[in-house]
Amino acid sequence: QGRLVESGGGLVQPGGSLRLSCAASGFTFSNYFMSWYRQAPGKEREMVAVISSGGGSTTYADSVKGRFTISRDNAKNTVSLQMKSLKPEDTAVYYCNANAGTHYDYWGQGTQVTVSS
Repeated sequence: QGRLVESGGGLVQPGGSLRLSCAASGFTFSNYFMSWYRQAPGKEREMVAVISSGGGSTTYADSVKGRFTISRDNAKNTVSLQMKSLKPEDTAVYYCNANAGTHYDYWGQGTQVTVSS
């Protein structure tokens, strides 16, 4: 059974930076697309960034383009999200997701990111 554990969340001032990490285990990491999602209070969960299994292709939500960077290390079974120029509207619980098809989909427990002065 796949397991994802996020870390790196916290409180940061507007304009600041944070780096989230997600450690994967229990599945063949290099076969999976990896994504970061977020869910703010009262809102639906939304995709933030996706990276292909080999790391050669990335996709970002318009709201984070140019500020966030997703990366992965298939040797260490980790995926990261570097977040810069953070805004209060980036405040949310951030979730790591691994997907290789309908029956191969795993979620982490989430990590809170709060952007506030």
